[in-house]
Amino acid sequence: MVESVETARELTIEILRRMGVETEVDGHLEEGTVVIEIRGDREGILIGKHGRTLDSLQVLISRMVNKRFESPIKVVLDVDSYRKKREDALTKMALRMGEKAKRTGQGQTIGPLNAWERRVIHMALKEDSSVTTESLGEGRIKRLSILPKKRAGDRSAPW
Repeated sequence: MVESVETARELTIEILRRMGVETEVDGHLEEGTVVIEIRGDREGILIGKHGRTLDSLQVLISRMVNKRFESPIKVVLDVDSYRKKREDALTKMALRMGEKAKRTGQGQTIGPLNAWERRVIHMALKEDSSVTTESLGEGRIKRLSILPKKRAGDRSAPW
């Protein structure tokens, strides 16, 4: 596995060099996943709108790494802790929209979101027994609805 970390790190450095972006790239194993941490002064270019560029780079590096090894390897790229910050922001938004759905009795829709973002929201609200979440749409990028659960005997809710 150490070899996969070094391979992912070297591939990331080479791609970023070809993009003309000067960065520091470190890698480590975290629960069986190769995590590549990128630090630099042009993080906005690497992250892109809503993390789309970072996601694309992650797919590219992951495919390149997996071509070199027999067993599948999960690779996660992160730029200046963007993924942790995004997870925190999505969790806060999910909780706020869950409260609004309960207060108003109307479903709330968020999106478009990728699979990881939808999972963060589903997990943030899974312990709240008064709301439910569901993904809407086709393909990889979908919307997500947060719906208040109907209480027994409540005839005012339209669902």
